[in-house]
Amino acid sequence: MNKLKSFTPNILVIGDLMIDHYLWGSCERISPEAPVQVVDIAKETTVLGGAGNVVSNLVTLGARVSVCSVIGNDDNGVELISLLKEIDVDVSNIVIQDGRKTSKKSRVIAASQQILRYDKESKEEISKSSTDTLLNSLISTVCNYDAVILSDYGKGILTKEFCKEVISICNKKSVKVLVDPKGSDYSKYSGAYLLTPNKKEAIQATKIDIKDKESLREALLKMKKDANLTISLITLSEDGIATYDDEMKLFPTVAKEVFDVTGAGDTVIASIAFAISAGKSIEESAKFANLAAGVVVGKIGSATVTLGEIEEYEATLHKSTSDAHIKSFEEIQTVVKRYKDSGKKVVFTNGCFDILHVGHVKYLQIAKSFGDVLIVGLNSDASVSRLKGPSRPVNIAEDRAYLLAALEAVDFVVPFEEDTPYELIKMIKPDTLVKGGDYEGKSVIGTEFAHELKLVDFVDGKSTTKTIQKIKGDLDV
Repeated sequence: MNKLKSFTPNILVIGDLMIDHYLWGSCERISPEAPVQVVDIAKETTVLGGAGNVVSNLVTLGARVSVCSVIGNDDNGVELISLLKEIDVDVSNIVIQDGRKTSKKSRVIAASQQILRYDKESKEEISKSSTDTLLNSLISTVCNYDAVILSDYGKGILTKEFCKEVISICNKKSVKVLVDPKGSDYSKYSGAYLLTPNKKEAIQATKIDIKDKESLREALLKMKKDANLTISLITLSEDGIATYDDEMKLFPTVAKEVFDVTGAGDTVIASIAFAISAGKSIEESAKFANLAAGVVVGKIGSATVTLGEIEEYEATLHKSTSDAHIKSFEEIQTVVKRYKDSGKKVVFTNGCFDILHVGHVKYLQIAKSFGDVLIVGLNSDASVSRLKGPSRPVNIAEDRAYLLAALEAVDFVVPFEEDTPYELIKMIKPDTLVKGGDYEGKSVIGTEFAHELKLVDFVDGKSTTKTIQKIKGDLDV
C-alpha cells in the first residue's frame, strides 16, 4: 500500500462518457390527468457516469487522468466537460461532434425508490473524422500513459475498428490496455492486456455455462485464446475475481456488507489499472481490486474509493501489517474525519508502552470497548526520557509503535513529541478519552476536547517498572 501511496500513475480512459442525473423528491398523490405518480422534486444532483465513473474512481485513488471520447455540441456536453474539469481531468482529447447528443440519464427518485428513468443520447457509431482525430491524438500522446482503459458502454465510441487501432498503437509502445467489455464479440478487443467481464457477460461471450471451477477455467481459457489476451479475468461478484495467466487463480471477495453493487465493475477496472501501473503483479492487483470493491459495495449508489479507505478497510479484516496502523498527525486527522462522518465513535488514550505486558493489553481492550475506533497516542523516545528518566525507554518508539499496532484492540497509533498529547487530543476531539485509574480525582489533559472521560484500573502488579526490576533481579542472580 505504501508504494501505491507514493506513486501517481498517468492513465488514459477511452470510452462512453455520460452524465448521471438524479431528481430526488417525494410522492403523496396520483395525477388527476393520468394514473401516474406526482413527484414533488426537492433537489437535483449530477455525477459522472459510464466511462466517467471509471475516471472518478481513478482520480480518488490518486491517478492523473486524461479522457478520450466524443460528445455533442450541446448543453449536456458543456456540463460534462465542467464535471471533468472540477476533478482536474485532462479533457484536451475530447472531440465535439456536431449532431451528436451527449449522453445524460435522468432518474426520478421518490422515497428512495427509482420510479422513472429517461435518457437523452446518441448510440450510432462516431464519424470517421472523429475517429481519425482521436487516433492521431493517441499516437502523439500514448507514451505519456502508464495504462489505457477502454470503458465500453455500447454507445458508439468504441467501434471494432477503433478498438483494434487503439490496442495496436498501445502495444507498439508497450502500454497495457485494460478493457471493460460490452456485448459478446470480444474479438474487437484482440491483443488487449486483459478484459474485466462479470460472470454473466463471460457466459454470454464464451457460450460456456460457468457453474463450477472446471467450467470457469474453460471460460477463462477461451477468452484468453479468442481475444489474444495476456491475462484472462472474470469478476465473480460475491465470489471475488478469477484470473488465468499460466494457471487459474481465485481471489475470494473481502466484502463484509453489501448495500449496492452499482459501479463496482468500474471500481474493479480502475483499481486494477492503478495497481498494475504501479508495478504490482496481477495477483496483487486482483487482491487490491477486491478490497476496493469491498469498500464500494458497502456504500449506496455509484461510489468511488480512496487509498485511505482501502487501507482502513483492510485493517478491519486483519489482513494488513502493523505499518498500516501507524499514522502521522496529518494522516490521523483525515482518518478521524472519515470515521466520524460515517457515525463511528472514536476513543483515544495514550502512554509510553515501553515494555508491552498483559496490563497494557487488558487496559487497551477495555478502552476499545468504549467505542468503534481506538487511537493510541505514543510518547516519543525523548518524551519518555523526560518523564521516566535517562535509562528509559527500553524499546525505541519505532518498535513500541509496531507492537502496539499489531494488537487487535488498537486501530491506530500516533507518535507525538510533546510530554502530553494535548495537541493530538485537540485535533482528534475523541468521543471518549481514556486514562488509567490512578487519575481518579486528578486533572486530565485534553478533557475539554472529549465528550466523556473514562478511567480504567490497571492490572495489579503489572507495570513496565516492575518488569524491569524483575529482569534486573534475575540478572543479578
